[in-house]
Amino acid sequence: MRKQRFILWKETEYTYSMAFGFVPNIVTFLHEDEQERPAMIVVPGGGYRIVSPTEGEIVARAFYDKGYQAFVCTYTTNLLGAVPLLDQPLKDLSRAVRFVRKHSKEFCVKTDQVAICGFSAGGHLCGSLCVHYDDISDAEYEGISNRPDAAILSYPVITSGTFAHWDSFVALLGDDPSEEQLAYVSLEKQVKDDTPPCFLWQTVTDGSVPVENSYLFAEALRKHGIAHAHHVFSKGSHGLSLANEAWANGEYGDTDTMEQINRTVQCVKDGVILLPEEAKQHILTSFDYDEETGKEKLKSNIPSEEVAVWPMLADAWLKEIWK
Repeated sequence: MRKQRFILWKETEYTYSMAFGFVPNIVTFLHEDEQERPAMIVVPGGGYRIVSPTEGEIVARAFYDKGYQAFVCTYTTNLLGAVPLLDQPLKDLSRAVRFVRKHSKEFCVKTDQVAICGFSAGGHLCGSLCVHYDDISDAEYEGISNRPDAAILSYPVITSGTFAHWDSFVALLGDDPSEEQLAYVSLEKQVKDDTPPCFLWQTVTDGSVPVENSYLFAEALRKHGIAHAHHVFSKGSHGLSLANEAWANGEYGDTDTMEQINRTVQCVKDGVILLPEEAKQHILTSFDYDEETGKEKLKSNIPSEEVAVWPMLADAWLKEIWK
């Protein structure tokens, strides 16, 4: 396996003020042979506050094992809520898709089989690219398409309406977004006839992002005649990732997706970011670190045999639509 990290933006291109030296990046998980394969870009969730390692390398390796050239995209997040993200994460993912296509020969990627796989807020980010890809221009990658050929949306944040995961939209838009902004990020309202095929899955009992989110998007896809699959499992909590034993045992792989958060927390510790004492302690106690490795201690979870089949279902669906 060829694992390598690439920065997505030049220093002069990336201007998010709360990054503290972090630059969005993509990590490869590539087969060593020269066989041309489909690509899977994994986009973890985290409420647009963090990029969770629980949905990063572990998922990329699962799709690598299924024959994909796999990637993990670490995009811009807004832990402190100080500066709304607006379209920066969308620009990050758009650049990641173009980056993979630009380097398709080096990565042995089929340029017409580039899929994205997002979780929770990462699912919202992937869905946003599916419906708004035309809005993101990129002079550096002129002539290279940012339109995904398919998307996997795992327990996705979709709507800014009744069933919204509101904290995600606060991180994106701030505390007082306009109606126009809210409509733009409410993805069920933005599906078009050229939206890429989508595979959605969620659990009925998701306690963080109501299952209605995936139903709303699936119905919009149906109305527009977009090829899609929609799987709703009977039970399970939010954030199930692969829902298998490896995930339950905390075998997530590297926690590189936490770089921006680690930098932010360090700035809070060092007094570079000044917060009220209560807010400071909340930030510091919310992240439990191993002093020796500097990595986040990640808790065990409960696997679900029912839900753990979703990567197999998604792979079969992709093979069908790409025939």
